[in-house]
Amino acid sequence: MKKIIPLIVLLFGVSITAPDGYAARLKIATLAPAGTTWMKEMKKGAKVIKQRTSGRVKFKFYPGGVMGNDQSVHRKIRINQLQGGAFSSSGLTAIDPSIQVLSLPMLFNNFDEVDKVRKVIDDRIKQHVEEKGFVILGISEGGFARIMSSKPVHNLQQIRDSKVWIPEGDTLVEETYRMLGISPIPLPLSDVFTGLQTGLIETIASTSTGAIAFQWHSKLKYMVDTPVMYIIGVLAVSKKAFDKIKPQDQQIVREEMDKVFKVLGKINRKDNLGATAALEKQGMHVITPPAAETQKWRELSQQAIRNMVEKGLIDKALLDEVMSLLPPR
Repeated sequence: MKKIIPLIVLLFGVSITAPDGYAARLKIATLAPAGTTWMKEMKKGAKVIKQRTSGRVKFKFYPGGVMGNDQSVHRKIRINQLQGGAFSSSGLTAIDPSIQVLSLPMLFNNFDEVDKVRKVIDDRIKQHVEEKGFVILGISEGGFARIMSSKPVHNLQQIRDSKVWIPEGDTLVEETYRMLGISPIPLPLSDVFTGLQTGLIETIASTSTGAIAFQWHSKLKYMVDTPVMYIIGVLAVSKKAFDKIKPQDQQIVREEMDKVFKVLGKINRKDNLGATAALEKQGMHVITPPAAETQKWRELSQQAIRNMVEKGLIDKALLDEVMSLLPPR
């Protein structure tokens, strides 16, 4: 488990400096430490790309978070120091909020629904984001996020009474919590452990692997056994930068990075299931809310989604396509 770093925490910077006809070096920075499974898979993909492009496209990795958080990566993209990044869906909301269409509150009940929708919608998301100026090279599963807390949270009121964290800049999660009557505390990912340690925050929504990877679980005692959000990770580069690569090489990069992210998605699914079991084994109390309480959450979540559509945060046509693939809600 310790070798897996969830995709919701991976950040890249990509630098393409070579003119047409010369090798393009893609400089990639990530929070993942060297030697993790994620880094190993990315290096495998980079090696294949180098071989298939006869050395015209190469990767150099900078592990350990030296390029900073989402905001830092976007800032460096704007000044052309970097050309891309790997983000959770919330990390690209500034570019296209509709990328969050798979991460809407309580949208999915199980992985069967996820798999059915993603077979169709992944390509739609890529097209949607590309129209906004970014090329998504890979989409991978991060897993289902659940409510975790240092104090009992059997119902919505207890969650409201706790200090709830949301990722800094995540407007869609903020909209959802507002609808649920929660006043969240926004913090960057890097500050969550300290926030839990000092009591600044008490309650989070996280995947099991995320909680373990960042050691958040050491400060948490309770987990609500209800998936509240499906998390994805994406590798995206600015279209302006990507267009500088020869078309035949672009296709190779797309193909190989897509393969890498599919492999990572399978690893993450298996790992999240194992991590959830590990958290229970380590003493985290699992709370199963009454059916009436869960239904209340669903109704409020559906209203939050309607509000997002009305505010233009989610593309209605894209959402309608997702809903057409799901059982009636």
